[in-house]
Amino acid sequence: MSTKDFIEKDYYKVLGVPKDATEAEIKKAYRKLAREYHPDANKGDARAEERFKEVSEANDVLADPKRRKEYDEARALFGNGGFRSGGGPRGGPGGFNFDLGDLFGGAQGGGGAAGGGFGGGLGDVFGGLFNRGAPGGAGPGTRAPRRGQDIESEVTLSFTEAVDGATVPLRMSSSAACKACSGTGDKNGTPRVCPTCVGTGQVSRGGGGGFSLTDPCTDCRGRGLIAEAPCDVCKGSGRATSSRTMQVRIPAGVSDGQRIRLRGKGAPGERGGPNGDLYVVVNVDKHPVFGRKGDNLTVTVPVSFTEAALGGEIKVPTLGGPPVTLKLPAGTPNGRTMRARGKGATRKDGTRGDLLVTVEVTVPRDLSDKAREALESYREATAGQDPRAELFQAAKGA
Repeated sequence: MSTKDFIEKDYYKVLGVPKDATEAEIKKAYRKLAREYHPDANKGDARAEERFKEVSEANDVLADPKRRKEYDEARALFGNGGFRSGGGPRGGPGGFNFDLGDLFGGAQGGGGAAGGGFGGGLGDVFGGLFNRGAPGGAGPGTRAPRRGQDIESEVTLSFTEAVDGATVPLRMSSSAACKACSGTGDKNGTPRVCPTCVGTGQVSRGGGGGFSLTDPCTDCRGRGLIAEAPCDVCKGSGRATSSRTMQVRIPAGVSDGQRIRLRGKGAPGERGGPNGDLYVVVNVDKHPVFGRKGDNLTVTVPVSFTEAALGGEIKVPTLGGPPVTLKLPAGTPNGRTMRARGKGATRKDGTRGDLLVTVEVTVPRDLSDKAREALESYREATAGQDPRAELFQAAKGA
């Protein structure tokens, strides 16, 4: 990214968010636009691909709190045309005479406090901002390594895969060095050093009032190199959209909506910089029988009236394993929950949660003559009992 791009591009406008947008708002806007303009969804659409690059570039800056702060400061400082002086030579009436290249590059020669230099304070700030002044004493034209951008993707798992873990293929697109020209921008792989900026990618110009401003070189577009035969794929930029498929291991026990971070699996870095990270948002399909509460699985099991009243043993299904047998105490009420230990979801330490079994007493719709006769006898035997007596007593007391 060139200095001019960093200052002049309105990344907030690219993502359609206000300047005081929260990280969550920026993330939401980026995900929406990335889905809309993703190359896989717009095959052959050059405009959509270019829009996808713009959105990715904006997110790369605004999603990183440190880079966003630098961007906001640079826009505030230079967004209206840069420093302006009241004129006059250094030490004379109305202004100062110094080169912003010195300001960005740190102290030059013996420019200490006594000599009117800045010693490197602002140079440290803007050196990192514009990828200048790499560690180790590199000169102003040196381009520092840059970390690759983070990538976010989504994956949908079945309920069982989320509980047990799974390895899934994940297709991703990101900006990377153009493979057709090996990132040189030249189809022959032999770009020449730009004679205008002598490979620095930047040129100085008078800013008025004795000031000198540094801009990206227009002849090489800030790259420091000129492609004699521009690459047909990247048009001489050296960067292109790269698609790849990775086998990603999703750990056991993930939940719906969980965001997993895979370090170093994002977009490749530039000029020897580290790769970005990959963030995978997990969506989990519902199961027709089982539910989930944290590390525990849940299931509702129907039982007959006689089983609930008289007690007994019932078989309960488990996820991916043999059924378990639970003892149902006599007089079990509807809605009671029992626990089958170790039959739940896998935890991070490898142990498993429990299976929570909720009893649901079923009422038969069709009765045989014998069953109806038996229930009639039961009703006569319990005619003196009123199951709602306590309810009315509590209502009256309240």
